[in-house]
Amino acid sequence: MKYFINIETSTDICSVALSKDGEVVDFQENTERNHASSLAVFIEKILNRNNLSANDLSGVAVSKGPGSYTGLRIGTSTAKGIAYGAEIKMIAVDTLQAMALKAIENYNDKSFVFVSCLDAGRNEVYSEIFDSQNRVLRGCQAEIIEKNSFEDLLNDNKVVFVGNAVEKISKIIENKNAIFVFDILPSAQYMVKLTFQAFENQDFVDVAYFEPYYLKDFIATVSKKNVLKN
Repeated sequence: MKYFINIETSTDICSVALSKDGEVVDFQENTERNHASSLAVFIEKILNRNNLSANDLSGVAVSKGPGSYTGLRIGTSTAKGIAYGAEIKMIAVDTLQAMALKAIENYNDKSFVFVSCLDAGRNEVYSEIFDSQNRVLRGCQAEIIEKNSFEDLLNDNKVVFVGNAVEKISKIIENKNAIFVFDILPSAQYMVKLTFQAFENQDFVDVAYFEPYYLKDFIATVSKKNVLKN
């Protein structure tokens, strides 16, 4: 049995999940934006509830972003502390891919395309595009949302949008092929399968040098390139 602590602090939501062999065992979260004071407490409570210590873990996973600079730093430093102290592996999980995986599980249709997006202020979002196998069609980028954003995708496909930027996007983009899902937000629960997969593939990060994924530059125009034809 392989146990992991999964840490998600990329947005206002702070959550921790204990997983075993790719399944959620225990979970705790809050939305009060007090990650610095909540995170360590959550981890301690979850481990105690399950009669475990950090030394019983096979690894610790952290959501790597994009997202809040402060939140990501808190999550990363906590994960590093656990990895160093317990001498276990550290795994970094793509925040946007974890949400896409949850959406793919909910919408079991091979023809659908999935856009994970996080709010970055004003009309700006961080977004990444996935197919129904959770493979990246277009990597994460920062962009300004306009009425014709994702037009190439929406012309030919049902497109599922998830993340905390969905409300903003739904007010700008009007297309019958757009499916806006408001309740799939960054969560440690959605990380666990990707965490276990990374562990099995020995896809670890260097505890000393790992940095979260900060993405700050925005483009003023929308790319016309059809990602499905790459």
